[in-house]
Amino acid sequence: MTENMRSLRNFFLYECLFALTFWNHVSLSVENELFTSVSNSFPEDGSDKKIKTLPLLYTNGYQSKANFDWVVIQNTTESLSLSEITNDNVKKLVALLSNFRQVSGLQNLTLTNVSVDWNALMEIFQTVWHSSVEYFSINSVTQLSDVESYNFDYSGTAMKAVTMTKVLITDLYFSQDVLYKIFAEMNITALTIAESEMIHMLCPSSNSSFRYLNFLKNDLTDFLFQNCDKLIQLETLILQRNKFESLPKVSFMTSHMKSLKYLDMSNNLLRHDAADAQCQWAESLTELDLSSNQLTDAMFECLPVNIKKLYLQNNQITSVPKEMAELKSLEVLNLASNRLSDLPGCGGFTSLEFLNVEMNSILTPSADFFQSCPRVRELQAGRNPFKCSCELQDFIRLERQSGGKLSGWPAAYVCEYPEDLQGTQLKDFHLTELACNTVLLLVTALLLTLVLVAVVAFLCIYLDVPWYVRMTWQWTQTKRRAWHNHPEEQETILQFHAFISYSERDSLWVKNELIPNLEKGEGCVQLCQHERNFVPGKSIVENIINCIETSYKSIFVLSPNFVQSEWCHYELYFAHHKLFSGNSNSLILILLEPIPPYIIPARYHKLKALMAKRTYLEWPKEKSKRALFWANLRAAISINLPMPDGQRCGEID
Repeated sequence: MTENMRSLRNFFLYECLFALTFWNHVSLSVENELFTSVSNSFPEDGSDKKIKTLPLLYTNGYQSKANFDWVVIQNTTESLSLSEITNDNVKKLVALLSNFRQVSGLQNLTLTNVSVDWNALMEIFQTVWHSSVEYFSINSVTQLSDVESYNFDYSGTAMKAVTMTKVLITDLYFSQDVLYKIFAEMNITALTIAESEMIHMLCPSSNSSFRYLNFLKNDLTDFLFQNCDKLIQLETLILQRNKFESLPKVSFMTSHMKSLKYLDMSNNLLRHDAADAQCQWAESLTELDLSSNQLTDAMFECLPVNIKKLYLQNNQITSVPKEMAELKSLEVLNLASNRLSDLPGCGGFTSLEFLNVEMNSILTPSADFFQSCPRVRELQAGRNPFKCSCELQDFIRLERQSGGKLSGWPAAYVCEYPEDLQGTQLKDFHLTELACNTVLLLVTALLLTLVLVAVVAFLCIYLDVPWYVRMTWQWTQTKRRAWHNHPEEQETILQFHAFISYSERDSLWVKNELIPNLEKGEGCVQLCQHERNFVPGKSIVENIINCIETSYKSIFVLSPNFVQSEWCHYELYFAHHKLFSGNSNSLILILLEPIPPYIIPARYHKLKALMAKRTYLEWPKEKSKRALFWANLRAAISINLPMPDGQRCGEID
């Protein structure tokens, strides 16, 4: 079993070695046949017999170095790509290319890393010019020296497009016109010279066939093609990443280009001030790229009237002037990465369908945008520092009504201010209608104020607040007058044992029962009664206050008549004020007759509170209990008072 496995393994190794040997032999044979095969594909007699195929040596991406020291990158029936062309192998290359007559199938030729002298380079161009090649690209060219006049034959060519990138001329002293004339006079459709530090290009001497010119990333300035009227077929002109500065000069450059449709002036140094000269663009220009320049609001005065697509992103534009010239054909406008603070209106863009205002300084976009721009199908307004406030609510509602016209919603629409809402998507930001509707807020506040005033007024009336305010004012005024009249009398001297407050309808009981039993009994009791102790000339309120202040106690004779008396209420109020300000036991309540709660007015809430919290004396109907009643009352008002002769009244038992 082990021996069989060993035999199978050896057989497999032999097979692999045989396959590798055979492939190397085939590859080397094909490589050596390159020049011979291509030469034999064309009859020596110059007949028009067409070549059907080129030897397919290598597939795309496979590189191999032939005996001619260049590298074959691609070789198919229609395309050939070679690299590493030098002065040492350029003659062999020219000999190879001269076999591709116009009747061959080769259409695309690419040469990369070309390092040759000027005449050798021109010989390559001249050979390719009279071949079947239609699209010629030459990349990373180093022209070593000897730039001189060359009599280039442009006739009889199949060439359509030439592309040159990264051209380096090492000759420091040569005629610029010699170099530029070679390319300016080319009778082809498309010419690209990019990344080559080119500082100028001549205007063709006759009407040119150029339809496409691409001078990307060079050092061209405002002097390019000035007063040049030979580019009448030119449709596309790309001058991106150069050193143009004046927008009016660029416009005059295009004024003679009768067929120009697309112009790319992005990534230059373009400016335009209001004081600059007027602009004159090609009337055929419909697409203009002015992005990544230094343009401000004034540039809207210098635009092609028939423009359809306008790219102004990454400039210094703060607003779109309302008085600008109307661009009736404008359909696409890109204003991203500028300094706009609001959405521009469509007063000057009646046909606008697409607008991009991303990455500006828009805090609260106008909610009437789609009303002023009814034809807009897509609005890109995301990635702005939105301020989430009431003003933004209308814009959020606008999104719901627009039917998906806001591109990038909702991910690109995020709150930046205030800080507590930073990062919140606009779709998740909500405020109540009351918070944002000023009229509704004012009406609500007014209604609440009216309700509050009504409630306060009702409580004031129900609790008789005006009456209490008036009484407090009178008490304050009385105390103030007393202090001004007798400032030296800081301490009140008691003159009476008690002040009696009663209704006039209960005066018979007071005069026949209360006063005789207290004053004519044992001891000297002094009672303050309004009929005999009020001082003439003083106001009633002042007399009441004085009697209460100079009395040890205040006796209130309560009855249904008492709660109906206005003056009794005054006296109770002032006595209650004394209760809180000093003597907490100064009130004595005598219930002469039962008082039903329903007849007590609302303003007598203090009386209700007193009757609920304090013990009161009830006048007994039985005579046998009255002796105890008077004894308790005398004990309640017992105090020694100073007498007029300087002696003190004896204490009542």
